[in-house]
Amino acid sequence: MNFIEKIYSIFQIHGSAFLQATVTTVELTVVSLLIAVVIGLVFAFFKVSNLIILQKIADIYIFLIRGTPLIVQIMFLYYGISTVLVLNSFMAGAVALGIHSGAYIAEIFRGAIQSIDRGQMEAARSLGMPYSLSMRRIILPQAFRRAIPPLGNQFIIGLKDSSLVAYIAATELFSQALSVQAENYMPFETYFVVGLYYLVLVLIFTVIVHKVESRLSGNKVKRRGHVDQSKKLVQNV
Repeated sequence: MNFIEKIYSIFQIHGSAFLQATVTTVELTVVSLLIAVVIGLVFAFFKVSNLIILQKIADIYIFLIRGTPLIVQIMFLYYGISTVLVLNSFMAGAVALGIHSGAYIAEIFRGAIQSIDRGQMEAARSLGMPYSLSMRRIILPQAFRRAIPPLGNQFIIGLKDSSLVAYIAATELFSQALSVQAENYMPFETYFVVGLYYLVLVLIFTVIVHKVESRLSGNKVKRRGHVDQSKKLVQNV
């Protein structure tokens, strides 16, 4: 068989298994990034806090995560978690990936929060709004919009990083590829096929992220237009 025939045979024989593994990969990525967003928000608040102890805790967490390989973290957390809680490989992998991505998302949120003009927080506090309410209603909505592009990139990185949970027996795309190539003795063709699946997923998520960015940019332009019109009306009066 030539290369094209081998690729076709892999799709024909293992297409349904790869499709199911693709669904698992997407689910794993979504769950892990939901965990990562929660962790990232918490440690972002630690970073912008006035309490030195909270800043130090966040610094240590981010340093440890950025300073060690992801595969080491997955193995360490998987076997560490399994001694305390009985989790299947899917949830253990999602938690490990979430903890890893959380360090990067914490820095994304920290940068987005600190990019908002301090005067907005001061104005909200001068109107009698407590800090938590000012953060929730004034700062975070703007920070979240600014964080969308790097969050989208982190989502795509998390999708590709999910392949490493194959080493803790989670049945996702790369794990399925390992099983298939051990069965058909065609590693090059099998990894070519799984690479196509990843490329399609990345393309889909890239389009989604760009649409969200465009939608938010459009809303931002509309809000600016309303503000400009309001200013003109006030000046005319």
